[in-house]
Amino acid sequence: MAQQSNKKIKRRRRADYLKRKKEQAKLGGTLSKATVKKAAKKANAPAKTKPAAKKAVKKVAKKAAKKAVKKAPAKKAAKKVAKKVAKKVAKKAAETDETSEG
Repeated sequence: MAQQSNKKIKRRRRADYLKRKKEQAKLGGTLSKATVKKAAKKANAPAKTKPAAKKAVKKVAKKAAKKAVKKAPAKKAAKKVAKKVAKKVAKKAAETDETSEG
């Protein structure tokens, strides 16, 4: 009978966990400690110069493209995703350049 009891307890605990997780997602999701630390670092970091910012943007675009290629099952789909990501990153870079100039 102990096995049956354990099974019920496990199921109940799992159901409770999923319920808590769902509620947390509704409130805005959870943030990992690493994410919080990164945000704090960015807030404390001094403003970068334009060339350095462009390098960082390119690096991010490259990483995103690589990620997209790894995740996409077909090469065509991967290329499409990489292009979209590159466009988004380029757009953001253009916006940041405009805001830093003005």
